[in-house]
Amino acid sequence: MTLKVCNPTRRHILKGLGAATLLSPLCTLPAWGAQSHRLYVDGLSFLPNDINDVKASKLDAFIADVSAIETIEQSDGTKNYKRTYQACINSIKQAVNSVNANPDVYLQGLTGTDIEKARSQQRTAVYFQIQGADCVEADGISVNGNLPIWPQLDSLHQHGLRVLQLTHHYGNRFAGGALDNNGNQGLNKPLTDAGRELIAELNQRNILIDVSHSSEQTALDTAKASQSPIVLSHGAARHFVNHARCSSDEVIRAIGDSGGVFGVFMMSFWLTNNPTPTIEDYIDQLEYIAKVGGVDCVAIANDFPLRGQENLIALNNNNSEGVKEYLDWWHSLQSKNVLGFDVEPKHVVIPEFNHIDRMSRIDDALKKARFKSSDRDRFMGGNWQRVLKKVLV
Repeated sequence: MTLKVCNPTRRHILKGLGAATLLSPLCTLPAWGAQSHRLYVDGLSFLPNDINDVKASKLDAFIADVSAIETIEQSDGTKNYKRTYQACINSIKQAVNSVNANPDVYLQGLTGTDIEKARSQQRTAVYFQIQGADCVEADGISVNGNLPIWPQLDSLHQHGLRVLQLTHHYGNRFAGGALDNNGNQGLNKPLTDAGRELIAELNQRNILIDVSHSSEQTALDTAKASQSPIVLSHGAARHFVNHARCSSDEVIRAIGDSGGVFGVFMMSFWLTNNPTPTIEDYIDQLEYIAKVGGVDCVAIANDFPLRGQENLIALNNNNSEGVKEYLDWWHSLQSKNVLGFDVEPKHVVIPEFNHIDRMSRIDDALKKARFKSSDRDRFMGGNWQRVLKKVLV
């Protein structure tokens, strides 16, 4: 399959790689170690309870959400999930302990080059992420009139935070959230002044900025404000499903132009409106992101545990039964007129990908769809590796 690349932008002016090299049909990315498969990187999952899942997943690296949440009942009856500083600093310390307790399996990812180090040692690099900047509470403290300090952000970074999502579903004092909207209005909630200060601080500390769950305007503002590439670690294209949790072409393009990546996740009700989700629906998403954002923008994400959505696995991937657990939440947002919640979901997962071996299966599906080997290198992990090496220095 031949993919067209958009007009040259910042994503083509990457350190060590010229535009001509990226566009060449003969281009191949470097080999990583002696493994039999290409580089596999998952843009969002979780530390598993069963350490054997890490090896079984075949992942060379993954971004792990280590958030701890407090459930908050909002005045309109819907629920928000706030990541407080104290909850998150405790959870990140627990995650460090879990990684350190399994040195033959994990390498805590602190810089982008840790992927290569882990791969050469037959280990998996894990990068800690928090879904929502609510954990940064007491920020910008001036001491004796000196420049502000950000003690909580510094503490989280020192313990290993390397990716920070600005919001989770709903907005905060930094940014607008994807599900804030009433109809289309919430899509326009911008990055706030405090958010711009936070972006500058994240850039300074080499923390990767993630606009998953952000409003459309916040994502666009962040792409302009950040001096480093930004990512949308887990999402989907609104071209296929007109939903607030999916991204417009403008957002996809802005992420690609920043030099970042867009990870397509496994939640099938945001991948397709077809009554039965298929492998082809997922491949269509990847192809579309490549068309709009460029081949260097496409990445793989999960948003479920490594082995998959566990309730669906227990139901033998019976989507008609498994989707029922989402309906109360869905209906609560339908009543608020949030974009896309007027269409009730029919499924949760693509059965073939709700499996511990999904990365190999996606790779095989791309091959079957006749994608070039060099594009598969990018999609399956090369693009994630490039961005992590660029930002996490």
